[in-house]
Amino acid sequence: MVATHVQAKTIFTGNVSFVSDGDTLWVRPDAGGPPRKLRIDGIDAPEICQTGGEAAREVLRQLALHQHVEVTIRRHDDYGRGLARIRLDGHDLGAQMVQAGQAWSYRWRRALGPYAAEETLARQTRLGLFAQDQAELPRDFRQRHGSCHDAPR
Repeated sequence: MVATHVQAKTIFTGNVSFVSDGDTLWVRPDAGGPPRKLRIDGIDAPEICQTGGEAAREVLRQLALHQHVEVTIRRHDDYGRGLARIRLDGHDLGAQMVQAGQAWSYRWRRALGPYAAEETLARQTRLGLFAQDQAELPRDFRQRHGSCHDAPR
């Protein structure tokens, strides 16, 4: 017998109760229970202590805080956060963040990620992060400086 490891998607609706940074938020499910910590799947926003991090968090707050959303959790990351596609009024929240120039389309190996077209448009119009010539990818920032949580306070 061959065992397969298939992770089912979890879909629920709820209200955004807190925004941690430009790609992480908490959603309180309509069905009850505690808020769930989610990372928006497919984007990578600047670290909160990185240039552009506070601005990205503020844009996500303005878009989503206290709003009703539909969540599709696709899998979980190493930190236990659900990696989710989040829809707000029928619009993809990840796409909105990249289009606004507040996050990159998440790259994996040579793939440009699910929001490559939105990132190209934000770069061409020099929105948000892309107003700078050399905006640093969060993974490069973490390699050079570590996590914001590792920094002395």
